[in-house]
Amino acid sequence: MRLIPRLLTALAAVGLSACATTAPQSEAPPPAVAAKQDAFVIAANPLAAQAGLEVLKRKGSAVDAAIAVQAMLSLVEPQSSGIGGGAFMTYYDARSGKVSILDGREVAPAQATSTMFLRSDGTPMPFEEAVLSGRATGVPGVVRMLAVAHEERGKLPWNSLFADAERTARDGFIVSPRLARLLRGDFPENKAPDVIAYFSKPDGTLVQAGYRLRNAAYADFLRRLADQGPSALYAGSTAARIVARTRAAPLGGSMTLADLAAYRPVKREALCRPYRVYVMCVPPPPSSGVGLIQLMKLLEHTDIAQRGPNDPQAWYLFAEASRIMYADRDRYVGDVPTVPVAGLLDPAYVASRAQLIGPKAGPPPSAGSPPGSQMAAADSTLEPTGTSHFIVGDADGNVVSMTTTVESIFGSGRMVDGFFLNNQMTDFAFRPVDDQGRPAVNAVAPGKRPRSSMTPTILLTPDNRFAGAIGSAGGNAILAYVAKSLVAAIDWSLPMQHAIAQPNLVARGSNFQGEVTRFSPEILAGLKARGIELKPGQGEDSGVHGVMIRNGRIDGGFDPRREGRVLTLPAQP
Repeated sequence: MRLIPRLLTALAAVGLSACATTAPQSEAPPPAVAAKQDAFVIAANPLAAQAGLEVLKRKGSAVDAAIAVQAMLSLVEPQSSGIGGGAFMTYYDARSGKVSILDGREVAPAQATSTMFLRSDGTPMPFEEAVLSGRATGVPGVVRMLAVAHEERGKLPWNSLFADAERTARDGFIVSPRLARLLRGDFPENKAPDVIAYFSKPDGTLVQAGYRLRNAAYADFLRRLADQGPSALYAGSTAARIVARTRAAPLGGSMTLADLAAYRPVKREALCRPYRVYVMCVPPPPSSGVGLIQLMKLLEHTDIAQRGPNDPQAWYLFAEASRIMYADRDRYVGDVPTVPVAGLLDPAYVASRAQLIGPKAGPPPSAGSPPGSQMAAADSTLEPTGTSHFIVGDADGNVVSMTTTVESIFGSGRMVDGFFLNNQMTDFAFRPVDDQGRPAVNAVAPGKRPRSSMTPTILLTPDNRFAGAIGSAGGNAILAYVAKSLVAAIDWSLPMQHAIAQPNLVARGSNFQGEVTRFSPEILAGLKARGIELKPGQGEDSGVHGVMIRNGRIDGGFDPRREGRVLTLPAQP
């Protein structure tokens, strides 16, 4: 199976996706076919990274390795992603120099309604109630997305890509400290019967770090997935169990076998814009890639690049630019044709928004009125942390940057055939209209994809050569996590590992959250003097994984807040 030739042709006008500006990457000729280069895998868990590397050792493609990584992550990092969830894949084709997008985001069932998360009195139900409900699960997308990618870009047989994950599931894997810690966190899903049953030892106590956990049901499913292809999930017994599990109380959902059978990923044009000496390429809506680019363009109007990580003014500028971006992103971005992508990135509009950054933080900025925008409700979406990001580069120079998720910790907390089902429906706004009757851009609708903060990014040189890739976990904080790491790596010239390790700061509305203990007292005092008092962050923290090509060498980094690895495979002569 192979990825997206028709889309690559369409990418002569890359960057359009609701935008009429030709992207810089299309102005340069395709790069010459590069010599064999070092292959690499960067993932949030050592077993997942190793599974991908083993595929690359067999001369598999980046897409082949991505399938092996996802299959393993579903087992060893089920709190973050899995085959019961969805993903966005940003793909760099070394031969053409083009970037393409495959949208494997979940979709709302055909019988979903805009009021499905409202109580009888019209008020939104509590998130804890919604997330554990059968209504929380959207039609899973990642398996079908990977199958389409493999059909167009795979080199090894599909049925050869699941052996490591299947064997590990059957033999058992060692529960990591992070998984054990999150199991004991104050998350609604940790009260779910399926979560308790799966993670309990025979004596009834929860597994702890170092315990060998086996998952025979998942091993059996992977064997069928290898043999049958994606139909193992989208039809037959597994599909029937998914439908039954989502329709079960409390608050059973409306998913049907027809919904699963009808699911298709969407091939989209990459949204590309320059940042400093690079070209940034991200997924268009319903991803929030437009928000990431807008944030970086706002920062270009500041002197943040002349500062550094020890300067409180740099962090202040980052916080204020973030608040402006989130105000616009929250108001306008969703799975609708009216997203004013071109307007949000219009140079004059960005310059006018950047003028809102004053000497001291004030009240939360309001959404602006970018060219082409329509009136929409203020956002009411609740987007908890979760998700995983990984990057794979193969010996031919092709690169996958993929962000994948089941949404919250362990998704909806409901399990089928050894994997957790997503709760992506709770990524929609619970209220379809605001008090003035204005429609919410991110309201639920049949067949609609919920807005996502996932922004798997690829960086190019002006002549369309691969320059880097990055992405993160973290719910709506993903945009801040990725932007911080890009500023540190590009503007401050830090090695990627050091860039990712810089403290996180997420400024959205009136909330200023950050890793307070990682910032120096001088930085905290400088921020406070500028009207920003940081409070501890939330959830899973970040999960940034990134790579830059510096002087022809791979400079990769993994988020020290997780358990990731950067593994490389030297180029073969």
